[in-house]
Amino acid sequence: MNTLVIEDEEALAGHVVRALTRAGHDAAHAADGPAGLKQALSGRFDIVVLDVNLPGMDGFEVMQRLRKSGSGSRVLMLTARAEIGDRVQGLKAGADDYLTKPFAMEELLARVEALGRRGVPVEKSDVLQAGELTMDVRARRVVVSGETVALSPREMEVLKILLSEPGRTFSRDEICERIWQREHEYDTRTVEIFIMRLRKKLEGGAGVPVIETVRGAGYRLRVV
Repeated sequence: MNTLVIEDEEALAGHVVRALTRAGHDAAHAADGPAGLKQALSGRFDIVVLDVNLPGMDGFEVMQRLRKSGSGSRVLMLTARAEIGDRVQGLKAGADDYLTKPFAMEELLARVEALGRRGVPVEKSDVLQAGELTMDVRARRVVVSGETVALSPREMEVLKILLSEPGRTFSRDEICERIWQREHEYDTRTVEIFIMRLRKKLEGGAGVPVIETVRGAGYRLRVV
């Protein structure tokens, strides 16, 4: 996979790039926010390893601009901040995963590999549909009422689970297991963040819930 490391600590960046290269990745490096954003927007990279504390433009802004551009690169954010608020901010900005410093290189490689896999296998059809919502799985394209909606890879995977059986309630634990396959610790808050982001993008202020919360049970795609 083509992987971009956006990290201003030269020694750490060098270690990460070398580890990724040894693991079979084509790894590149950018040392500040603006340079990293420019490279990430080239569309060459499957995975972006993005530090939060960057000169010129912090990782949150890089993440927001990357997602606003419609980029489908999967993003692993690195941060020295252990507070839950910073992790949530990163996920809200569009990150697919996060890792706090200091970290074991083996864990970073495992998370990058997990992001590189398709979390949910293609089943009977490459096109999933419920009402005005359609997903072309192969093209990774989502259309709502004739309008294309840009989703991050993780948002796409969560929506794909719900679209696989419209009307069925999926628990938070089941969604975590099907996407992350128990490789890392994720709390239900992670799923809630992705559901919130999907609702904002899919409903577009219409006021009609596309994804319904079933109290005490989980989430389901609304069947019209």
